[in-house]
Amino acid sequence: MWAHEQLCAEYGAPFRFFSTKDALSELISALLSHRTRNQESHKAYQQLRARFPTWEEVRDAPTAEVEAAINPCTWPEQKAPRIQAVLREISQRCGGPCDLTFLADMPVAEARAWLESISGVGPKTSAATLLFSSLRIPAMPVDSHHHRVAQRLGLIGPKVGEGPAHKLLEALLPPDWDAQQVYDHHEAFMFHGQKCCYFHTPACGRCVLLSQCPFGQARLGKPAEPTPGK
Repeated sequence: MWAHEQLCAEYGAPFRFFSTKDALSELISALLSHRTRNQESHKAYQQLRARFPTWEEVRDAPTAEVEAAINPCTWPEQKAPRIQAVLREISQRCGGPCDLTFLADMPVAEARAWLESISGVGPKTSAATLLFSSLRIPAMPVDSHHHRVAQRLGLIGPKVGEGPAHKLLEALLPPDWDAQQVYDHHEAFMFHGQKCCYFHTPACGRCVLLSQCPFGQARLGKPAEPTPGK
């Protein structure tokens, strides 16, 4: 994609993966991070692991104890029972210890569908679990920054939500991309949303994508140039 090359050059790809967690740990971390700042969700995750060394212990613990352990995150009273329910469902499906390493043997779409069939696991969480974990499966998560940049570039429609955007944006990626390339794409779009394409008062005047951005051109009163080949 034309925007991919521009943004990767701008923000210094390739990017180093930030996580080395196994898939199940990454899934729980993703569930904790919902509507929570990274610092708080990280603290909640660390407290949970310190209190319960195994995921089986989290699954079987009194819910009040799990809730207390994840107190730094938002809505611990909702996330504690949800996490336990997810762990119980995984245990029941797999017929043994909580483990998601078998997802590495599935096609990406099948692995995502398996995860998203669990109550409380949406497309962003499933993609994060597969891509960010040690599985390094090329599934692309779309966060709010990525979503905003994609909308302003016209890659998705103005009324497409973050959930439906996953399939639409993933379909635009070359099918032979590996996990590193997908990760670079996600990170570059996320960085651009954080550092330039702000929700309020975006810095369109210094945007490396301005010449092909309909939103930026309209905002600055300039005609957009034809989009280069993807």
